[in-house]
Amino acid sequence: MTTQRLSTHKTKTRWKKTVQQLRSLGLMGLLFLLLTASVILSLALGSVEIPVQEVVKILFAGETTQATWQEIIFQFRLPKALTGAFAGGGLAVSGFLIQTLFRNPLAGPSLLGINAGASLGVAVVVLTLGTTGSSTLLAGLGFTEDIGIVMAASLGAAAAMGLVMIVAQRVRSNLALLIFGLMFGYTTTALVTILLHFSLVERLQAYLSWTFGSFSGVTWTQMQVFIPVLLLGLVIAQSLASPLNLLLLGEEHALSLGLAVRPTRALIIISVALLAGTVTAFCGPIAFLGIAVPHLCRSLFQTLDHQLLIPANALMGATLALFADSIAQMPGQDVVLPLNAVTALLGAPIITWLILRRQRR
Repeated sequence: MTTQRLSTHKTKTRWKKTVQQLRSLGLMGLLFLLLTASVILSLALGSVEIPVQEVVKILFAGETTQATWQEIIFQFRLPKALTGAFAGGGLAVSGFLIQTLFRNPLAGPSLLGINAGASLGVAVVVLTLGTTGSSTLLAGLGFTEDIGIVMAASLGAAAAMGLVMIVAQRVRSNLALLIFGLMFGYTTTALVTILLHFSLVERLQAYLSWTFGSFSGVTWTQMQVFIPVLLLGLVIAQSLASPLNLLLLGEEHALSLGLAVRPTRALIIISVALLAGTVTAFCGPIAFLGIAVPHLCRSLFQTLDHQLLIPANALMGATLALFADSIAQMPGQDVVLPLNAVTALLGAPIITWLILRRQRR
């Protein structure tokens, strides 16, 4: 009788695992379809509306009834859509890594000062270059300068995250850690303000516009730096999936299972610095995506497996970033809203819901 019950239990367990895998596969397929639809929608909407069928025809056949539509898509909207997709995915994955590392569901690149550190790195380099006459922060910079900007932002993000990790070893309270992150952000903002005070007027205006956040400032030339660096950060993150699963059990348990904790931490810092730093350098300090998307993915997939959640965060982050950008564009009008304002309107209710949910528990 006992053997029969054990066999029945194993059968039920295998069946549940199979159902969970099929459910996860279906959700991943759904996210991919939503991302595809978001890209096409991003290419169709704007001050000049282009029919969806014409967008598809231009992308796959290179033919259109109006030549200007093809130029608009390939010269302006396609780079913006690719930037939004990679930026959203990078921010979501970086936020997911931070939440796992600190075991804090409210941690994220913006709240812990990671974006602020990247912003300081960008400000130190760009505001002291003395380049004038450009409408965007990185306009007029060459390939070498683009790499320098990415390095400065990544180093700033890595330094900020390293400082937060040192504080986290001494402070066990999640609330105290978040307060430290906010204070670090305020300090960094003060340093940037001092740099702004002594910078040229043209650079000052470009920097202030950059802080609003935008996916439209990255050119095809800058894509040669932007996309490879983000892909490197995402590859490192995916390679850490199994170690991150062990970290969920606690550092002591992970050590007992043979995990090299310090190298794993170092790789997490490198991945987060590359992802958050690069996005901040080219798109501005975009908030809330790195905090909200990981919670949506965990709730949707109902699992803690990083092998699944890392690509899921990348897909959902890309989709929500493009959705926020479509709202910011206000289709059919010439007005463009600050992207940071839209992401805040989308992300703030999710974080509020999370806090209330934790209080009820």
